[in-house]
Amino acid sequence: MATNSSVGFTHQFKRIFTQGDFNRFAALSGDDNPIHCDPVFAKTSHFGATVAHGMMLYSTICKGLSEAFGPSVVQLEQELMFPNPTYVGDEVTVTLEVKDIHPDHSLDVATIITKPGQADQPLVTCQGASRVCPNGVRAGIGPWRAAVEEASDAELYGLTVGMRASSTRTFTEADLEEYADLTGDKNPLFRSADIARAQGFDRCLIPGPLLSGMFSDLLGTKLPGRGTGWMKQKNRFPQLAYLGQTLTATVEIVRLRADKELVNLKSTVTTADGTLVCDGETLVLVRNLENKGPKV
Repeated sequence: MATNSSVGFTHQFKRIFTQGDFNRFAALSGDDNPIHCDPVFAKTSHFGATVAHGMMLYSTICKGLSEAFGPSVVQLEQELMFPNPTYVGDEVTVTLEVKDIHPDHSLDVATIITKPGQADQPLVTCQGASRVCPNGVRAGIGPWRAAVEEASDAELYGLTVGMRASSTRTFTEADLEEYADLTGDKNPLFRSADIARAQGFDRCLIPGPLLSGMFSDLLGTKLPGRGTGWMKQKNRFPQLAYLGQTLTATVEIVRLRADKELVNLKSTVTTADGTLVCDGETLVLVRNLENKGPKV
């Protein structure tokens, strides 16, 4: 029988989201993008109704990681794709499966969220992969593979390559309590300074979905702006982010694809001293932008 540290181990659970969940995540992350929070606006979009934040789905994956791989699992990387939306009332199934074990004992884990589709076939709403270190042991991370440079259109709905947006935030204990209550992620490294110190960390850690939620805020409210839909996200966590640190998130447009209404962005979170704690690549759909004119 597979254990939680062996290839083939699988952990699975279900969840149903409510509009209240969407609204709470919007308040927690700052992302009140109307495709998540405004049923009237969302009805006019190609979604037809409000949809879950991508990072809310990610937080559900993190809940599963905490349950499956020990109370102090630490995440190194996460890739996410959102091929189909998750609506209010959808019963989703979260499945995690260990695919590989590295020499440093970190695990490669396939992460997938599905909901019922037609003819009893599951429909994938979130698909990706995670690399984690179980039991509070943090392995090193190799060099980040730079994104391949590809041709870009000059302009799309007032957007141009090189546009940037930033925000600064200091997460509080109340933020971590709300994250745990909303998502069900009870990893003690996010909640107990004593347990975090016992595992060799300075104090409570900030979970990946809250760091990525800073991108969610920027993408959905500033750049590209309200109505943006998240398609893909790739995150690497080269250093830890701690409770009480001043963190700055930045997104920068690196490619525009006018024919598909897609925008690629570089996404980062740094501490006050410039330490990189989240290094990301982002792909968003701007078909439903509320403002498709020149950006101020």
